[in-house]
Amino acid sequence: MAIVVRHPDAAQPVGQAVSLPPEGNKDMIAFGPIPSRRLGRSLGVNNIPPKFCTYSCIYCQLGRTLQMQVKREAFYAPEKIFQDVREQADKSRAAGERIDYLTFVPDGEPTLDVNLGREIALLRPLGLPIAVITNGSLLWRKDVRADLRQADWVSVKVDAVQEQTWRRVNRPHGRLRLPTVLEGVLWFAAEFRGRLVTETMLVAGLNDGAAELEAVAEFLTRLRPSTAYIAIPTRPPAGEWVRPPSEEAITRAYAIFREAVERVELLTGYEGDAFAFTGDAEQDLLSITAVHPMREEALVDFLNRAGADWSLVQRLIAQGRLVKTEYEGQKFYKGKDSLKASSSQQVGLAIIRKQKRAGAKPGPAIGSAGWTNGPYSQEHVPASTHQQSISQHPVGQ
Repeated sequence: MAIVVRHPDAAQPVGQAVSLPPEGNKDMIAFGPIPSRRLGRSLGVNNIPPKFCTYSCIYCQLGRTLQMQVKREAFYAPEKIFQDVREQADKSRAAGERIDYLTFVPDGEPTLDVNLGREIALLRPLGLPIAVITNGSLLWRKDVRADLRQADWVSVKVDAVQEQTWRRVNRPHGRLRLPTVLEGVLWFAAEFRGRLVTETMLVAGLNDGAAELEAVAEFLTRLRPSTAYIAIPTRPPAGEWVRPPSEEAITRAYAIFREAVERVELLTGYEGDAFAFTGDAEQDLLSITAVHPMREEALVDFLNRAGADWSLVQRLIAQGRLVKTEYEGQKFYKGKDSLKASSSQQVGLAIIRKQKRAGAKPGPAIGSAGWTNGPYSQEHVPASTHQQSISQHPVGQ
């Protein structure tokens, strides 16, 4: 594996890619196809090491965030991502597996990858529509919006639009400010010509009350997504205490959203067991579960189709590469990379952190007064743009 290390204030990667020690598991950049309730059969693109993110959501199925940051970095060479995705797509097709979308749905926030736009461009010749699932926290950046405009389908997270609820549910990086995040989402909606959808994850007792839901719905009337999805936790979350809302609360949420958006859909059911087998049961299993924990019945079905038996699962658990857990009465299996970064990735993180300590300067909070000035101003939306009222921007698609 190679992680490209950038100086915190450099516009381009500096030096050479860092050669890291070999892993027992090779980097799992491409995985699936996996069943998706929104996209059909999705071949996943994991362009972020575990677990770099701008948020540390209480419900995240990949666990707590290991590296909170808002600075974009180069993690994998774009050509490496293209090569891995092309190979996985070729293997999938050879195995008779249908692919409906290539989906950037990584171990962290995909827009932290400074090469996201180039990766999308490289994948275009594969002839498949490209989706990106983002938490939307960096859409105030012009370069992020430019990258995402190249996709065909983008899902943006809108769990809360009230400050206290946002902080309790999404636990954002300390430099993020909610008004700036929401402005960025509206700007992107005005610019994007593909299909924009939203996802709101409801957590019992936090954002499933009428006041919170009505505030989100009001924001959605301005955003005008093609579909507003309402989701609930269905896999083991980062917070063991996290629970899905009641059926009454889900019904209330649907009714409130339906008043604001023409098309609302619930993501409350199970997506199914049709996980792809492309010829290597162990590699397929580890690559899928690193990003997408599997229910036990799905795992049994996968092993049957792969011609493998339960001894593979037992061996991977004994080796510490697979972990068994439970949530809401269901047994799940997670790849170890979804719980902790691998040793090679830890080396890369250590190098990046060392360079940051040597050269980074503390910047003002994003969205705070005067935030367009100072050492991080090259990252930000120009002041003239930032100061425009949201109401001046057309919304929708």
